[in-house]
Amino acid sequence: MNQSKPTDAPQHCPGTGSSMAGKADACAGCPNQAICASGKPAEPDPDLGVIQTNMEEVKHKVLVLSGKGGVGKSTVSCQLAHGLARDQDLQVGLLDIDICGPSVPTIMGLVGETVHKSNLGLSPVYTEENLAVMSIGFLVDDQDQAVIWRGDKKSGMIKQFLKDVHWDQLDILLIDTPPGTSDEHLSINTYLKQVGIDGALIVTTPQEVALLDVRKEINFCRKAGIRVLGVIENMAGFVCPSCKGSSEIFNSSTGGAERMATEMGVPFLGRLPLDPALLKACESGTSFFEAAVETSPTLSALNELQSTLLARIAST
Repeated sequence: MNQSKPTDAPQHCPGTGSSMAGKADACAGCPNQAICASGKPAEPDPDLGVIQTNMEEVKHKVLVLSGKGGVGKSTVSCQLAHGLARDQDLQVGLLDIDICGPSVPTIMGLVGETVHKSNLGLSPVYTEENLAVMSIGFLVDDQDQAVIWRGDKKSGMIKQFLKDVHWDQLDILLIDTPPGTSDEHLSINTYLKQVGIDGALIVTTPQEVALLDVRKEINFCRKAGIRVLGVIENMAGFVCPSCKGSSEIFNSSTGGAERMATEMGVPFLGRLPLDPALLKACESGTSFFEAAVETSPTLSALNELQSTLLARIAST
């Protein structure tokens, strides 16, 4: 019996020739689930051509990933977007594909904003003239409303963000993802396969309980053919603004992100210390680059991260 697997299938795919094709637990969220369950031969997805055309003028696409929740992935995505947009010659986009837990509207100060439709498609929300943002948070009436969707509906929403949103000309599109290696990650990789993903930034915190899941995320990238641009260690200590003393908040008992990156053969991009001003900026929906004091170690680290990111995607 033919047990072949699609190239974008999840790890435990039973194979297209299996009686469990499209029905097994591993099939949940796979973009091929419906066609496998029907028993019909797979046909090319016509929307992939539409996505390719719509994304042609987006020069660089970067995923922001982490296997672990609560490590500050959305914070890094949003503040990187703010930082990049300080260069008025750069056109920056930020796409939030965390369908069930979108926090980008809050961090970017865009709660209550809505998406408008024109003959060009859905218009993203602009927080600056050169910073476009899109999130499902702009499409729900109540911010406290739970989005309870299965994999196929999540995939459909992500597809709509890519084919129907008029991104126009962008130099870089940052894509903020939910934790894990599931529906959203499989879908975004499948839909952008033809246009290409420049790579992924992996965000973690220093402690081993976070690194356990981040290792899985790196292995996911390898299996999916996504280049790992580097690992960022967030919440890496706290520098007191008064006495300048440094305290380690999260215990890096196994050497932290730098050692893990070395062991897994991926670049380590640096540490982002905790900074109360960063928390306030995210809560108030403002840019940390405007709120931070010039001597902030976190500000210096974000500036360096931004420069490194631009250098790495320029070399792809």
